[in-house]
Amino acid sequence: MDIKKIYMDSDALLDGHFRLSSGNHSQFYLQSAKVLEDPKTAKLLAYELAAQIKNSGLKIDTVCAPAIGGLIAGFALAQALDVRYIFAERVDGEMSIRRGFEVSKGERVLMCEDIITTGGSAMEAAAVVESLGGKIVGVAALANRGFCKRQNSNVTTKPNCKLPQDIPFFALEDFTFEMYSPDECPMCKEGSEAIKPGSRGN
Repeated sequence: MDIKKIYMDSDALLDGHFRLSSGNHSQFYLQSAKVLEDPKTAKLLAYELAAQIKNSGLKIDTVCAPAIGGLIAGFALAQALDVRYIFAERVDGEMSIRRGFEVSKGERVLMCEDIITTGGSAMEAAAVVESLGGKIVGVAALANRGFCKRQNSNVTTKPNCKLPQDIPFFALEDFTFEMYSPDECPMCKEGSEAIKPGSRGN
């Protein structure tokens, strides 16, 4: 499966001048919401990701996704794995699991995102799961920005990766783009102005 082509065909791999959540700038931006707006494509990607996880032999009881980015990907993956699905959300800036969701002691939970950059949001949500007695057994995402090493990839783990090294990380593809601090951005030096896409911008 050509994941990059699917992203490009869905207008989800954007080319321009973007300001990322980190404050850095990049010529490219992944907008997984554009891929997931088509239920058939979402199902296709989720089943491909589920196949990786099943082939690994990992035992999972529940998929948990941090809102908002991971909501659709997490639900689709839980459906493909035929397991329970819950989500975490920010309340006053802090990750929380509410809406009646409960986590049993020892429940094996797979964290799921649409895109993993450093994995910070996934690990914030994972900490809440663990505080309720759950056990984080893995992390999954449709796309990997290349800071963390996924299963079956030659990408090496970067110092800013926040995912634990003792659990597996599954993703469909690595998307490694150059990033620049604003004062070193070649596009800024050419007079271009960075835009802020995504769930925290527009």
